[in-house]
Amino acid sequence: MIDVGREMRQSIDVKTASLALAPVIASAGTRIVEALQRGGKILVCGNGGSAADAQHFATELVGRFERERRGVPCLALTADSLLLTALANDHGYQAVFERQVRTLGTAGDVLVAISTSGESESVVRAVAAAQAIGMTCIGLVGRGGGRIARMAGVDVVCVPSDRTCRIQEVHTLIIHVWAQMVDEALTAGDPDRD
Repeated sequence: MIDVGREMRQSIDVKTASLALAPVIASAGTRIVEALQRGGKILVCGNGGSAADAQHFATELVGRFERERRGVPCLALTADSLLLTALANDHGYQAVFERQVRTLGTAGDVLVAISTSGESESVVRAVAAAQAIGMTCIGLVGRGGGRIARMAGVDVVCVPSDRTCRIQEVHTLIIHVWAQMVDEALTAGDPDRD
């Protein structure tokens, strides 16, 4: 039988340990905000649960988070099943995000690469493609960061856990912090803001 209290304490412990990441989370969020303020866009990718996180982040930015504001350009590269299956069929699954980054990304945009292990080949290749065209790359990872953390020039936010579920819980929190930073930046000086 699952010890619910133990699971909740473990979640709290990982979040508490992640407090040390606050400066790098803030720095990455600032890079997202600055790219949007310059007219850039955000591309987000990941596999499995990280694909859901990618779509969640895009929803918060294109739609809204906690404040009414203009939508901002953010594309979850995981959202179009027709495109994903066509790319996987024609180019191999490892290229599904890389191809989209090369097609949709431009210098000055941001790629948020989400992988609980930092080892997902399709995500690693997306980061390499983004770097090649001058995009800012943010790795949202866990388990020591894997290959993504070892790629030069990537801003890495590495959750201090080896459990996928705990890493994903903190990834969701970080996504919400970044969405809040976007809200704050885009509604600054608005007399009608909350």
